[in-house]
Amino acid sequence: MSAIVYYDDMRESPEVIDPPQIEDAMDKEHVHVHVHDPAQNATKPNQLATSSVRDLLECPVCLNAMYPPIHQCSNGHTLCSGCKPRVHNRCPTCRHELGNIRCLALEKVAASLELPCKYQSYGCVGIFPYYNKLKHESQCVFRPYNCPYAGSECTVIGDIPHLVAHLKDGHKVDMHNGSTFNHRYVKSNPHEVENATWMLTVFSCYGQYFCLHFEAFQLGMAPVYIAFLRFMGDDDEAKNYSYSLEVGGNGRKMTWQGVPRSIRDSHRKVRESFDGLIIQRNMALFFSGGDRKELKLRVTGKIWKEQ
Repeated sequence: MSAIVYYDDMRESPEVIDPPQIEDAMDKEHVHVHVHDPAQNATKPNQLATSSVRDLLECPVCLNAMYPPIHQCSNGHTLCSGCKPRVHNRCPTCRHELGNIRCLALEKVAASLELPCKYQSYGCVGIFPYYNKLKHESQCVFRPYNCPYAGSECTVIGDIPHLVAHLKDGHKVDMHNGSTFNHRYVKSNPHEVENATWMLTVFSCYGQYFCLHFEAFQLGMAPVYIAFLRFMGDDDEAKNYSYSLEVGGNGRKMTWQGVPRSIRDSHRKVRESFDGLIIQRNMALFFSGGDRKELKLRVTGKIWKEQ
C-alpha cells in the first residue's frame, strides 16, 4: 500500500553450540581471549590454524565450520551434526552409511586451534579458541547491521556509515538534521491498512542516526497505526537517548515517551512488541477530522540525550 507523506519541517544468526568437554583443551583455566599481537604470534606459529586445517573443519554439505558432535563415515569422511539428518544417514562424499561414528580426533584438533573473528574486516582484532569463536561472533560489537529499511526485505549489511549511505542512495530515504520533527501522514483510503508500511525517515543528531517509522498493520480484526524510533547502533548506546511522540486533533492528543530500540531488533520485532505510539484506526480518523474518509495525521516529536 502506498502513501503520500508530507514533511513540514525540513526520512540468520548461527546457533551457538557449547564446546565439548575435551581433556585440558576446554578447561576454563585454559580458555582465553586476547588481542592479536603480531610480534607475540610470531613466536607461536602453530597456534593459528592453517588454511588446510580449516578446510578439514568445513562441512561438505552446508560449508560451515563443524562443531561437536562431528560425524564421519567408515571411510573417514566427515560432516556436521546439523547436516546428518538432511543426507538421510548417507555420507555425501562416498554414499556409505554414516552410522553413529564420531570423529573425536578432529574435535580435539579443533580444540587446539585459535582463529580470528570473522568480522576482522569490520575492526575486530580478537583471536579466539575455536570453540569460543562462534559464541563471540554472535555478540561481537563489530558484527555488521542489517539494513533497517522497512519497505522491503533488504539483504544489505554493513557498518553504520555504509548503511546511512545505502538508505540515502539505494532506498531514497529522506535524511534530516535535528532532534525535532513535525510530520503529516496522508492516506486517501485509510481502510487499506493490512501490512502497510510507510517509508522511514532518518534523523542525524547528537552525532548519531535515528530511524523514525510510521506503519499500519492489522492487529487481529482491528487496523492500527504505530510510530516508533530506532537507533542506528547497539542497544547499550540506544539507552543513552529518549524520545517522545505526539499525535492529535479536534482538541485531543495522545503522547508516547520511550527509549529508541537498536536496529539490531528488526522493525517487525519492534512493531509486534507494540513498543511505540499505537493509534487505533477510529481514533486516527477522529484526529484527521473532516468526513473521516481520509487519513491526515500530524506526528510531532523530539529526541534528547539523557544526562
